[in-house]
Amino acid sequence: MSDAVFAETQLQPAGPFAPDERAAVYRAIHSRRDVRSQFTNRPIDELTLRRLLMAAHHAPSVGLSQPWNFILIRSAAVKARAQAAFARANDEACAMFPDTTRPLYSTLKLEGILQAPVSLCITCDHTRGGPVVLGRTHQPEMDLFSTVCAVQNLWLAARAEGIGVGWVSIFHREDLRAILGLPDHVSPVAWLCLGHVDELHTEPELQAKGWARRLPLDDLIYHEGWGQHAG
Repeated sequence: MSDAVFAETQLQPAGPFAPDERAAVYRAIHSRRDVRSQFTNRPIDELTLRRLLMAAHHAPSVGLSQPWNFILIRSAAVKARAQAAFARANDEACAMFPDTTRPLYSTLKLEGILQAPVSLCITCDHTRGGPVVLGRTHQPEMDLFSTVCAVQNLWLAARAEGIGVGWVSIFHREDLRAILGLPDHVSPVAWLCLGHVDELHTEPELQAKGWARRLPLDDLIYHEGWGQHAG
């Protein structure tokens, strides 16, 4: 990069946020939930939806490749096809679990496709940025990781806006390709259900229902190499 380009680079302060701003960021992180059944019928206004998409679009991406696209789904017919695809895959998933956990699994509501006013499929275009992308030369899956960063950006922005988000992952990828007409070089990464919510669970719903619990952070921190705890 030339000195002239460096001279034109704009900088911004990098200090900490004010205490109330910092607290708001952490509140969004800690109170975010995967929403399945608390959606209201209130529509999401277009300006709010645009802010959420802009937050997603400002996610970090490998080589600034921005491999995402955003497919908004409001059609009842398209939602019905997606819900049917989920139901087929969910029956298969239930059968994969042992007899001890299958009854609990069958009681869990794992999607809100028909209840949420808007569904959003965030995709990854594996050709975005050309055949050689800075940062993907040795880890080609970095485009998928970048797209997941966009999902998380949107999720946290939605929490700040009072919008619930539910990520539906129990699909055959080819079913989503067919429903949405995706070309071969584009992968569906996240089907998200979006809608206003009045209440959220105080803890993850799967934890509240006894499926799993959040692991202690200290058990997950290693030092200088795998499995090496402090002290």
